[in-house]
Amino acid sequence: MFRIGLTGGIAAGKSVAAKRLTELGALVIDHDLLAREAVAPGSVGLAEVVEAFGDGVLAADGSLDRPGLGALVFADAAALSRLNGIVHPEVRRLSAEREAKAAAADPGAVVVHDIPLLVETGQADHFHLLVVVHTPAEQRVRRLVEGRGLSEDAARSRLASQATDDERLAAADVTLDGSGSEDDLRAQVDTLWQRVAGEVAQEAEADSV
Repeated sequence: MFRIGLTGGIAAGKSVAAKRLTELGALVIDHDLLAREAVAPGSVGLAEVVEAFGDGVLAADGSLDRPGLGALVFADAAALSRLNGIVHPEVRRLSAEREAKAAAADPGAVVVHDIPLLVETGQADHFHLLVVVHTPAEQRVRRLVEGRGLSEDAARSRLASQATDDERLAAADVTLDGSGSEDDLRAQVDTLWQRVAGEVAQEAEADSV
């Protein structure tokens, strides 16, 4: 099994890269989706979030009010740290389950862990290859404001809650440029995939000797 860590700042283009990797044959484990599963209605994670932040973080149907909680934690570093301390361990457990299942089904699988906070959570050394999708911060702010409807202050708050561009780039084995068109980024992923396929083939050959 070949393990890739995929990360990038918010609105950098990581989702485009992840989708293309899926199309090329990788198994992509989306840690954002796992984070939702970790606090789904009835979960231990949701109960711990309510205990930490109060019933005000619940929607009328008893599910997590994600926008309301987001507004709370992205404006308060201590609150964000407290939330991460609840969610991240559960996400890692769920991720390990998905990976083990993939390895059992196909020992030669390429597994991509799509992790927004990969660098921030100290996981940079856990993969065969760490791929960072990079787009300059000001361009990402514009994407959040124009494409997702955030205010500029909210957009900058989201960026400030993540690692800096320099921190991510320093950890990267491969950097993909997300500042251009989606087609440009997909072409870069295709080139990366050729490299990965070569490394997987070499591993398989070494294992067979």
